[in-house]
Amino acid sequence: MSNSEAAAVSNGALWTGRVLSAVVVLFMVFDGVIKLPPLSIVTETMVELGWPADANIARLLGIIGLVSTALYALPRTSVLGAILLTAYMGGAISTHVRIGNPLFSHTLFGVYLGVILWGGLYLRDAKVRALIPFSR
Repeated sequence: MSNSEAAAVSNGALWTGRVLSAVVVLFMVFDGVIKLPPLSIVTETMVELGWPADANIARLLGIIGLVSTALYALPRTSVLGAILLTAYMGGAISTHVRIGNPLFSHTLFGVYLGVILWGGLYLRDAKVRALIPFSR
């Protein structure tokens, strides 16, 4: 199936995709921005997760998250951003698995966010729908 043959979606589905994507973008912007200044709550949480109490590491993670989110938000680079955010979520999932956090609330949160991320992109991008066809 070529890009031109991708199934069109209704306005409702398109707006649902945009809203789902906006939820991911807003969450990730919040997550990235709070890691930029040396906030004690961020440092304390990172220590609880097994990361060093270093504001520079938190800042680096924040920048990686923000750059990936910006790429996801821009239509021309949204697939690259989705791939990078999926990798970022994988790191978060592995961190929660390693320290034994609860499965459904903490560990799988990255999976939930990834499903919303890709679902939003699928609904708003015809090229992704052509790449991953769910119908004949």
